[in-house]
Amino acid sequence: MQRWSWLKSLHVKHKYAINSRYLGDDRILVWSNLGYWDEHCTSYVQACQALADCLAQAVQLAPQDRLLDLGCGQGASLKHWQQHYQVRDLTAVELQATCIEKIQQQLKPNPMLYNMSFLQLHQLKIDQKFDVILCIDAAYHSSLNAFLSSVQTVLAQGGRLGFHYLALSEQFEHLNIRQQRYYRYLLKAADVDLSQLQTISALKQSLSSAGLEQIKVEDLSQPVFAGFAKYIQQLKLKKDQGKFNIDYFKISLTAQLCQQLYQKGMLRYVQISVQNSS
Repeated sequence: MQRWSWLKSLHVKHKYAINSRYLGDDRILVWSNLGYWDEHCTSYVQACQALADCLAQAVQLAPQDRLLDLGCGQGASLKHWQQHYQVRDLTAVELQATCIEKIQQQLKPNPMLYNMSFLQLHQLKIDQKFDVILCIDAAYHSSLNAFLSSVQTVLAQGGRLGFHYLALSEQFEHLNIRQQRYYRYLLKAADVDLSQLQTISALKQSLSSAGLEQIKVEDLSQPVFAGFAKYIQQLKLKKDQGKFNIDYFKISLTAQLCQQLYQKGMLRYVQISVQNSS
């Protein structure tokens, strides 16, 4: 358990920064999510695109939609929305300033970019609310209530929201205190607060209580958790010249975490799509 705590204490560019070159994406605007690994995916780029497409299809993303991408990372998703969905009215929020700068330099036409947390969306100065808001593989780093409260300040009435989250399995409630503490520290190292997580049935109730409709929660644990872990195992990543490498280390431990979560079955990786009724 000490190695997970040690990981969090290491000094890196940003706690969410990932060197996607180690994962197989050496382009300028790269992906940095766990990916959706089905039988058709043979590369990291394909898996990341598949996870994005899965979310976009769940909310029926269309060219005419006014889209907000939360936690857009290094810009691959923004390029994907422009090229494959012909979205022209595109806005994005990202915590990492270096990612914002790279996107501004490399992506044309330039979307509207904000260097801020997606928990502060009430600060956005916009004339019109968004038809669609998407958050790929990132919302689970915050509490569900805080995330929804922020999103609903800028989501239009009847607007669609799609995001990925973590859910507790029904068996989790039967774990003893020591076993639950194990998962709490394990997830803390990945910047996830276990106390904020709920079962899928409780998640649906929370979404409904927030005034959201057409709620769909899909379990993607196998293609995401198991798929990413298997891919990293097949890559057989090596440390550069035998020296310690933080980028390799983060990816390797993430894969181990995914493998444990999938095998134990106590937490599920879910995709959520809803419509705003308010």
